[in-house]
Amino acid sequence: MTRPPPRVLAIAGSDSSGGAGIQADIKTIAMLGGYAMTAITAVTAQNTLGVQGVEALPPSFVVQQVDSCLADIGADAIKIGMLGAPETARLLADRLDHFAGPIVFDPVMVATSGAALADDRTIAAFAALMDLATVVTPNLPELAALTGADALEGERIVEAAAALARRHDTMVLAKGGHENESEVIDRIVAPDGRIASFAHGRIDTRHTHGTGCTLSSAVATLLAHGQPLTHAVRLARAFVRAAIKAAPGFGAGNGPLGHQAVRLSSSDGRS
Repeated sequence: MTRPPPRVLAIAGSDSSGGAGIQADIKTIAMLGGYAMTAITAVTAQNTLGVQGVEALPPSFVVQQVDSCLADIGADAIKIGMLGAPETARLLADRLDHFAGPIVFDPVMVATSGAALADDRTIAAFAALMDLATVVTPNLPELAALTGADALEGERIVEAAAALARRHDTMVLAKGGHENESEVIDRIVAPDGRIASFAHGRIDTRHTHGTGCTLSSAVATLLAHGQPLTHAVRLARAFVRAAIKAAPGFGAGNGPLGHQAVRLSSSDGRS
């Protein structure tokens, strides 16, 4: 009998151009052998050039979507991305307080194009969700905003990530794509200070729209498959890198990834 796919609930905003947000989540989850469900927090009008408009959905309706999924189909993992409003963060934290599976929280604040996707009140409300998360996946500007640090580089990145991990008793995956280096170095930091680092050569491309969404939903899917966190991150990074290389070249700005072209090898460890 064929084993059913792991169930992954993505809670995030919609990207009308399909490159990031809930659209990137669905593509990633499906390509990694998961069953994708969604709770949409906000609807955006955006493309590769920027975000032209944002409409946040009522927080109670976001939670209603979550309830509909969990009450019937259930979930093996949850990925949380753009929230849209501070009350959405608070209600989700209450609703997910007893969720037994892994939760991956990508604290989305700014789109690849530079458009703000979270105000100060929403960012402050992230704390309750970080307390619940298995792993939090900030990029360097997000890590700086969450810790009050500035000019993050080298050892200061590890120090800031460790402080965030201790504060919320969670693992922190500090994504290094914003460093001005020839290598991209991502670091997982545990509350007890343990560190694992992953590095690869930077790909010279402007087609990186949705990389953060793709990485976090890939990690969530691989955790739902039963992979240990460090291995899930390793495989997720390989997926993102392959998707960047397969980018279709759409749009005049920061173009989308080529999720549809990625096939991880049979040795990728998925159950």
